[in-house]
Order: sequence, then C-alpha cells, then structure tokens
Amino acid sequence: QVQLVESGGGLVQPGGSLRLSCGLSGSIFGIYVMGWYRQAPGKQRELVAAITSGGSTNYADSVKGRFTISMANAKNAVYLQMNSLKPEDTAVYYCNIDTGRDYWGQGTQGTVSS
Repeated sequence: QVQLVESGGGLVQPGGSLRLSCGLSGSIFGIYVMGWYRQAPGKQRELVAAITSGGSTNYADSVKGRFTISMANAKNAVYLQMNSLKPEDTAVYYCNIDTGRDYWGQGTQGTVSS
C-alpha cells in the first residue's frame, strides 16, 4: 500500500520561504514520477513541479527560478523548496506519485500573506 504524507506548510509573508516535505511509504518498482500540485480556492488543481525516478525535473512557468523540487537519496521522500513567495502561491499543496497509477497525499496549506 503506497502512502504519501506531506508536511511543512504554513503562513509566510511575501518574499519569504517554505519547504514542503512528502514522505513515501510502500513498495515502488520501476520508473515513476513524483510531483507537487496545488489548488487555490475556486481554481483547478495544477502541476507545480515534478521529478522522475531518474532525477529529471519539470516546473510550471509561474514558479521557475523560485521553487526547487528534489528527491531523497533513498527515494523515499520528495521536497519542494519555495522561495520568493507571492500571495498568488497561496494554495493547498498536494504530493503525488504516478507509477502508472496515481497516489495522492492529504495536502498541506501554504498561505502567503502580510
């Protein structure tokens, strides 16, 4: 049974930083992609950043240069370092793993406000 548990959300002022963590439990085999998505009130869930099991990364244009996704060496966790945060980054952030089947975490709230 694959499970994802996010942590690290919170309230931060514009220009500040947050680091999100996502712990992975369960057995994963083969090639997979882990990603961070977000959903703001009244908006659709969108991809923020993704990383493959081989280490390739992809970012939404809106976060390029500000956010960094990384994976633990043991491949049992994925992180999202968010810098230079803006109010429009406010959302619930979800961790995802795509193994051919999607698994989701419960989400963590990130709020950027003065």
